[in-house]
Amino acid sequence: MTKPIVFASQLDQQQQTLWLTHLQRHLPDEKIVLIEQLTDEQVENVDIAIVANPKATELIRLAQLPNLAWVQSLWAGVEKLATESSLQTIPIVRLVDDTLAKIMAEAVLAWTLYLHRNMPEYLQQQAKKQWLQLPYKAPTEQRITVLGTGELGMAAINSLVRANFTVSAWSRKPKSIANIKHFTDQEGLQAVLPQTDILISLLPLTSQTANLLSNNTLSLLPQGAKLINFSRGGIVNSDDLLALLNNGHLTHAVLDVFAVEPLPANSLLWSHEKITILPHISAPTQMASAALVVANNIKQYRLEGIIPTAVDKTCGY
Repeated sequence: MTKPIVFASQLDQQQQTLWLTHLQRHLPDEKIVLIEQLTDEQVENVDIAIVANPKATELIRLAQLPNLAWVQSLWAGVEKLATESSLQTIPIVRLVDDTLAKIMAEAVLAWTLYLHRNMPEYLQQQAKKQWLQLPYKAPTEQRITVLGTGELGMAAINSLVRANFTVSAWSRKPKSIANIKHFTDQEGLQAVLPQTDILISLLPLTSQTANLLSNNTLSLLPQGAKLINFSRGGIVNSDDLLALLNNGHLTHAVLDVFAVEPLPANSLLWSHEKITILPHISAPTQMASAALVVANNIKQYRLEGIIPTAVDKTCGY
């Protein structure tokens, strides 16, 4: 008997149906069942779960499946799954998709160029009907620091290097990157921030990175620096960011992620002239490529019995 795969998510019915269609196309010999439709017999046999931001009640039910071997996430970010107490003994596999990395690299380059070529300042001038040409700065003169050197971070770094920016990187663990200055630990962060004109966060949200970008760190950036946050909202202290924008120490922030999403209508971030708000679109998961990655993981597991590389829950990614 084929062991069923359980699917749990908070997706709307249309999105859920599309995901199931893509997954079933690549896994014709598998039976994928919605968690709420599991029979008693299937509960006993499920060994793989595919999830997309499931509800808390669904996480608890997943943990109660007696033979669940591992959980495959459809997202790259897995902080909620990694910290879910009921799943601490279950391996969590995050989505690692080259297509997703390329999309993130595209977004990082696009919005870096947006800041590099002073687009926010020109928008403000247009609103005031001001005709003023700002000084041009060559990419080699623009010092970019990328926080995070995982799959998404490395793709972003490579795209920035190809565009001739001067790029540095920072991550929690030491890493050797050809022709890139790499910094690590708190001491390294304090060293690289004063050398940064545009700071880009691509870090996972963990206990170590939560509130990492607060007044203590953001104030180390040079006068006039700019910020891009494409990681998680909890990494940036919004109140401290607003204070530094208001006093002119920072000149602009591009924010794609927030502690609460959608961003509440009463948030001060919406109307701030030095903030660009994006609706979490820097790197949307692509169903076609993601479904193929997930299907290949499952096929490999069925063939060899080896669970794909799982999240290290001690560090959260």
